[in-house]
Amino acid sequence: MVKIAPAEITPEHVFLNRRQFMAAAGVTAGSLALAACSPATLSNTSAPAADAEPALTRALGAEKLPEALSLAEPTASKSQDELGDPLNQFQEITNYNNFYEFSTNKEAVASEAAGFNPYPWQVQVTGLVNNPLVLDLDDIYKRYTQEERIYRLRCVEAWSMVIPWVGFPISALLKDADPKSDAKYVRFVTVYRPDEMRGQRSSVLEWPYQEGLRLDEAMHPLAILGTGMYGKPLTNQQGAPIRLVVPWKYGFKSIKSVVTIELTDSIPATTWNDAAPNEYGFYANVNPEVNHPRWSQASERRIGESGRRDTLMFNGYAEEVASLYAGMDLSGNF
Repeated sequence: MVKIAPAEITPEHVFLNRRQFMAAAGVTAGSLALAACSPATLSNTSAPAADAEPALTRALGAEKLPEALSLAEPTASKSQDELGDPLNQFQEITNYNNFYEFSTNKEAVASEAAGFNPYPWQVQVTGLVNNPLVLDLDDIYKRYTQEERIYRLRCVEAWSMVIPWVGFPISALLKDADPKSDAKYVRFVTVYRPDEMRGQRSSVLEWPYQEGLRLDEAMHPLAILGTGMYGKPLTNQQGAPIRLVVPWKYGFKSIKSVVTIELTDSIPATTWNDAAPNEYGFYANVNPEVNHPRWSQASERRIGESGRRDTLMFNGYAEEVASLYAGMDLSGNF
């Protein structure tokens, strides 16, 4: 597994600080049309402050959360950033979010998501499995040890950050479901609640949001189902209560608020591939040699840094995952 030093973790105050984010992103509003994972178009007015306490903590009480998700204060494996500055409060990382189910305006997502109820919650594992599962959050917490995974996130829009997730390997859940021999792919589906998710009442995308992986990709030990960040449960705007995290792929693959995991024998439809097939492919592996039709992927801007850095093949996880794609023409699998 690739180890990332604590000094590389993007500090909370950078992760979702609106002014720093826009200065670092360096894109115009015009590039945001149909963008799967993009910087916000931000005004000079302040967005309503998101509640610092995740809804799941309010619903369950901190005493019922796994230890990895019940820290009194969110810490990213340390109390200071790489410059020695203290991390900002948790509330400061919850006002910049990309979650079209609530809004395409990233400043508005936090307030739009405030009324979303992530508990009770069930995840259904179905399709080509010998042991179909319906798990609620209590089941998930009891069955699967929650652990911190510090991963780089590389967005298709050429910015990146390093995030301390909390979660567990998808493979553990899939092994419990016992895939049938003809299962080859895994389809993920986001909850569909247009009464709570106003963005789902729009036609900006087809709803509910769908994503997919090959079964061997999903079984890889780096792929996790995330339940928290910075030692807290996911907030609504971050994909509460459970989301996908696949660090060697572009960020739009990390589907949020998952309710269905279906094993299939054919490639599942995915939302962004259906919306813009010339821009967003099924694989979406980070590949600096394959440009997005509208921009280069050769370099990226790490949030909090002033310059650019070379983009790494598979987001720097090539040693672990390149064998999954041996013999494939990666230039044709954006």
